[in-house]
Amino acid sequence: MGAGPGLGAAVARRFGREGFGVGLVARDRGRLDAIVDGLTAGGITARGCTADVRRPAELAAALRELADALGTVEVLQYSPVPHRDFMRPVLDTGHRDLVGPIEFSVYGPVAAVQQVLPGMRRLGRGTILFVNGGSAAVPHPERAGTSIAFAAESAYGRLLHDRLAGEGIHVAQLVIPGAITPGHARKDPDALARTLWALHRDRHGFRHYADDLES
Repeated sequence: MGAGPGLGAAVARRFGREGFGVGLVARDRGRLDAIVDGLTAGGITARGCTADVRRPAELAAALRELADALGTVEVLQYSPVPHRDFMRPVLDTGHRDLVGPIEFSVYGPVAAVQQVLPGMRRLGRGTILFVNGGSAAVPHPERAGTSIAFAAESAYGRLLHDRLAGEGIHVAQLVIPGAITPGHARKDPDALARTLWALHRDRHGFRHYADDLES
């Protein structure tokens, strides 16, 4: 969810090399087509669907379409990039300013999980990966919207982790402090993709950090 040319494409390549068919969801059709073309040129089965994560019905329809084309969803990654206008100082944030962040970081994940969970349960296995910025762990007074919404998303993910572990479905969160940085040892897109693959493979713990929170 929220596929782009950086982290989304890197994760698609990493899981695709392990034999997964890859479904990508984003709002921009041109961007999706470019990523899909690059993946298929590398021998990876891939398909893209457009949807806005702030529109739950649209998101669920995209996931249904991808499952019809590629098979039951076994791994879900939710990692859209928040809008800049979600990051207002706390004293300048009114209740209406929280609508977008909550739609983005709560309604979107819930809609996505509810769509793929029945299939994972039929398989008897699955992985759900939430990717968030550092304000998910340490609230930032200049980024109130994402701090509040990421906290809610984190709580939802943790509840899923605790409830679904006994069904063979692993739920984990990767917190990325600061910016995704090409060439960085731990925050380069390919390095993060390796970390997310390891979370899927090793299946332990809920919250993980890509780097030190001070970075």
